[in-house]
Amino acid sequence: MEELSHFINGQRVKGTSGRFADVFNPATGEVQARVPLATKDEMDAAIAAAAEAQPKWGATNPQKRGRVMMEFVRLINRDMDKLAEALSREHGKTIPDAKGDVQRGLEVIEFCIGAPHLLKGEFTDSAGPGIDMYSMRQPLGVVAGITPFNFPAMIPLWKMGPALSCGNAFILKPSERDPSVPLMLAELAKEAGLPDGILQVVNGDKESVDAILDNETIQAVGFVGSTPIAQYIYSRATANGKRAQCFGGAKNHMIILPDADMDQAADALVGAGFGAAGERCMAISVAVPVGEKTADMLIEKLVPRIEKLKVGPYTAGADVDYGPVVTAAAKQNILGLVQSGVDQGAELVVDGRDFNLQGYEDGFFVGPHLFDRVTTDMDIYKKEIFGPVLCQVRAETYEEAIGYAMDHEYGNGTAIFTRDGDAARDFASRINVGMVGINVPIPVPLAYHTFGGWKKSGFGDLNQHGPDSFRFYTRTKTVTSRWPSGLKEGGEFHFKQMD
Repeated sequence: MEELSHFINGQRVKGTSGRFADVFNPATGEVQARVPLATKDEMDAAIAAAAEAQPKWGATNPQKRGRVMMEFVRLINRDMDKLAEALSREHGKTIPDAKGDVQRGLEVIEFCIGAPHLLKGEFTDSAGPGIDMYSMRQPLGVVAGITPFNFPAMIPLWKMGPALSCGNAFILKPSERDPSVPLMLAELAKEAGLPDGILQVVNGDKESVDAILDNETIQAVGFVGSTPIAQYIYSRATANGKRAQCFGGAKNHMIILPDADMDQAADALVGAGFGAAGERCMAISVAVPVGEKTADMLIEKLVPRIEKLKVGPYTAGADVDYGPVVTAAAKQNILGLVQSGVDQGAELVVDGRDFNLQGYEDGFFVGPHLFDRVTTDMDIYKKEIFGPVLCQVRAETYEEAIGYAMDHEYGNGTAIFTRDGDAARDFASRINVGMVGINVPIPVPLAYHTFGGWKKSGFGDLNQHGPDSFRFYTRTKTVTSRWPSGLKEGGEFHFKQMD
């Protein structure tokens, strides 16, 4: 069995704790590798080495750092197939979906090539008599990212790209469920010219996370995962004086107005609800059609599309729609919530509970499910299922429909499907959700905008990627400069008024 490692000071390093986590093949249920879980001492040593290496990298001019990012982009493109295959093998995604995972992270690295422009400060000439003022954006020092299993390439790249481009050293604690791709990315970053010690990948569990949160050298922490853990990390990090941006769970609603193209809406719901087995924080998990006729028509369109979905391992070909979920525990949690929906009175229109894939009986596959007549008091409505389960909640009016999304505790993403520009504009303006799609089911912004949810989906003032990420990973220093001309007699004991 393969034994994975950490990546410390430019090389793979075996763990010393004696503790390991199993890395499964989700399609077969077999353990294919084990990954070491670092101790606090191991994490502290990696952080100390990063702190020693960071000043030289921070003093490297932004253009040179941008060139490292440029080469990093080339190398990721070169190894795209290898990265996607490793990702699919550990996560279970289809190969096209795995390549999309890498690609959306790659786009943030492309954005980071523009670091020289993004790090420019401000300047005021003659702010007072002979006085100039200017600001500088400087790196924080050593920062950290704690990333989830569902996007093992994209989210580490979202975190590390801006942090490194700003001149920081970066500690990555990836998910122990699928750790191979982050290790591969670290090797590519070194090949691209990143100095040793600037990117450390330390595998671990809660002990490693707490070591990051309590280490005084770490200046900022970025996290993506569940809301309870996001709240925990945000509270502990900020209590220790660190910056924190922590993104949690989601329950994304898609409102369908009567004038919408129902075929387009149904296609969008199937892709957004069942792609990646629903293991996306931007998955659409709640469809809200307005009016009984709209709801009936939507169900009629959805059922045959969902029943035709092909579920299987990534090795079964490009026509597989989605693969297994990541662990047996995840599968049991999803099926438990499905059963709760049945018990609480929702109508299970498409029942995937008995799904069984011949030859892969021990894999973590979950069949597709479609619920209708879901109400807001049901667990399947309140909780993030994170699986291939789509719930339909019927609304009588537009106001009722928008209210469902606005009243839910999560506020990550939402969408509306309509031909009515006035309704779409009103929806985009009023909705209290961080990312909005208009006839777009998964409104993930491109790299030069910013990604972040509202309410209990996000904690912190600044979002991921885009200009916000460069603000998050730098601090502003403002300099007031005066160069007197000629000799001056005596000191000044009062503030001089500006002329």
